[in-house]
Amino acid sequence: MDTHRADVVVIGAGVAGLRAVLALAPLDVVLVTKTRLGAGGSSPFAQGGIAAAIDRGDSPRLHADDTIAVGSGLNDAAVVRLMTDRAPGEIEALLATGTRFDRAPGGELALGREAGHQRRRIVHAGGDATGSEMVRSLSAAVSAQPGVEVRERVFAEELQVEGGRVRGVVVDPGGGAARIRIEAPAVILATGGAGQLYRYTTNPSELTGDGLAMAGRAGATLVDLEFVQFHPTALAAAGDPLPLLTEALRGEGAVVVDESGDRFLARIHPDAELAPRDVVARAIFEHQRAGHRVFLDARDAVGDALAERFPTVYRSCKAAGIDPAREPMPVTPAAHYFMGGVMVDARGRSSIPGLWACGEVSATGAHGANRLASNSLLEAVVFGSEAARDVRASIAGSSDAADAAAHAGAHSAAPPSRRTGSWADDSPAALRRRLRSLMWDRVGLVRDRDGLESAIDQIEALERELRDTPGELRNLLAAGRWVACAALARRESRGSHVRSDYPLTDESLRRHLPIQPEPAGSAAGGRMAAHLVL
Repeated sequence: MDTHRADVVVIGAGVAGLRAVLALAPLDVVLVTKTRLGAGGSSPFAQGGIAAAIDRGDSPRLHADDTIAVGSGLNDAAVVRLMTDRAPGEIEALLATGTRFDRAPGGELALGREAGHQRRRIVHAGGDATGSEMVRSLSAAVSAQPGVEVRERVFAEELQVEGGRVRGVVVDPGGGAARIRIEAPAVILATGGAGQLYRYTTNPSELTGDGLAMAGRAGATLVDLEFVQFHPTALAAAGDPLPLLTEALRGEGAVVVDESGDRFLARIHPDAELAPRDVVARAIFEHQRAGHRVFLDARDAVGDALAERFPTVYRSCKAAGIDPAREPMPVTPAAHYFMGGVMVDARGRSSIPGLWACGEVSATGAHGANRLASNSLLEAVVFGSEAARDVRASIAGSSDAADAAAHAGAHSAAPPSRRTGSWADDSPAALRRRLRSLMWDRVGLVRDRDGLESAIDQIEALERELRDTPGELRNLLAAGRWVACAALARRESRGSHVRSDYPLTDESLRRHLPIQPEPAGSAAGGRMAAHLVL
């Protein structure tokens, strides 16, 4: 195995990873992405915008209050304050990198409002192409930065661990080429979420929980995995992922109706369409289970202006044969965002020395049990920057960068091997579909003990059958098992996590439930496959 060396390896080229790379200068950085630069992950699909209290009548404190109100008691208040305080400065930094945010007629930044926000504080780009524009500008800045080596279409397989410290990563460049070991005293995970665990998702195909799985196998503590946010309004059309119908449509007055025109959300919550996402998503889900079809109607609120103001939504609808200016858009909830992930502090540090995480793969405590709309891009840039700052300080204060060559004996946390033999009765694609259906049915918007236990048992059986299988399927199985275990452990309903057998919120569980993953088939096994770290 060839060995390469760097000061830092950043895995993932979404907004969080790109922001981290820019803040790492002048270190020697290798950026690993399994797609091409500027095209992968969830960031380019982010439509809603980025939240920041920059209006004269707004403040970071109000932004923090809104974030905590939606988080169902599990936000880390200090982390939230840090994020909302840094938000205006991050908007300025993005503007400085060339991000083209939308402007009002007077030239100031145009601000929208979304569910859960007291004020108009959502900054957009291209109407509903905010994430795409941010990735464009950040990618261009990274490409121009000296000291950065970008490795595209490369799959990060395992973290290198020596003496309880992460020392690098093993990557597969694909095309039959030999694996490469990249040694570094610091690794930043910015791999995004695991939306591909679910049958219906707004996340692209590469969002397979790779960073979560690598960190867990390396021994990192994970937390809040039970909190999965399902976006209420994905376009119910053919395709995978499902096109997102941005929250901003409801912020501008679009309404949710059923086939008879009934605005049923008004009976569920006083804020109706602007209720928190988990409330809206479950209401739509339950209405569908009762036999209704559900639509988002933007005809009166936006009408003929939709093509100009929400071009991404308009193109998605037209591709599905729908004219959103003339007819309601059919919608369904879909897996959208993971509040949980690798447990980190406000500096992005995980429980393992040498490993940092930022963005959706991490769990900073900023979101609690339910994410406030448009806080995801904000968290990504704020804590991508914070993690990079801490890495720079860590390397400057240690000899690791100078003596990285001494660690050539580092080993992978769980070295994968090439699969031999058959896939039993199913192809890899069929197994992936089977897992996604299982997660949707048993670990989806509404859960119970029997369904969770069944999911864990079935996933463990698949893991034993496919023990030597490297790659995305292996990561999806591990992530799915850990999510189900976390959901089984939280015997209450809170935020985005709802148990039909424990429908009430239990204040004795107003705390995080970190888990320490254990490999499938271990002595713990079965429903103890992830144990609480109390």
